[in-house]
Order: sequence, then structure tokens, then C-alpha cells
Amino acid sequence: MELVIYTKEQHDEIIKRLNLLNENLNKKNAPSTEKYLDNTEFLFMMKISKRTAQTWRDEGKISFSQIGNKIYYLLSDAEAMLKEHYVKAFAKRRSTI
Repeated sequence: MELVIYTKEQHDEIIKRLNLLNENLNKKNAPSTEKYLDNTEFLFMMKISKRTAQTWRDEGKISFSQIGNKIYYLLSDAEAMLKEHYVKAFAKRRSTI
């Protein structure tokens, strides 16, 4: 049997790396919190027609997954699209003339 001796700093570094590795493994094994919307839910949420949704998919405005004839969207993608097209309000100036 071989004896290996570590300094306190080396021991602390090993423990730190093991804790980091453990955290990363726990994150990967955690259940996904991402929510998927089917096409009907997406249409209702966005208040659009099927044709508009098809156009947005064709133009690459919204990402989607398709399994057979069923289409799914990530809720975060729909929210990101809304944020991307957000127009900030501005005050209209009155003319003094």
C-alpha cells in the first residue's frame, strides 16, 4: 500500500472540485422545468391563426419541434419573441405653436 500526503491547500482544492462536480451532476439530473406548448396552446396564447403560426415558422421567427403532425413550441421561445419585438412607449411632445 502506498501512502500519499496532501497539504491542507491541496486537500481544500480537491474538496472544492468534488463539490463543484457534484453540483454539476445534480443540475444535469434535475428534471427539466422548461414548458412546451402545443400548437393549440400557442395559437391561443398569441391570439393568432394557424396560418400566421405557419408563416412565423416558415420565416424562422419562432423555433419549434415537430413530431409527426404535432407541433410544439418552447414557452421561453414565445416569450423571447415577444420581448424581441417589444416597442417601448414614448411621450409625444406637444407643439407650443
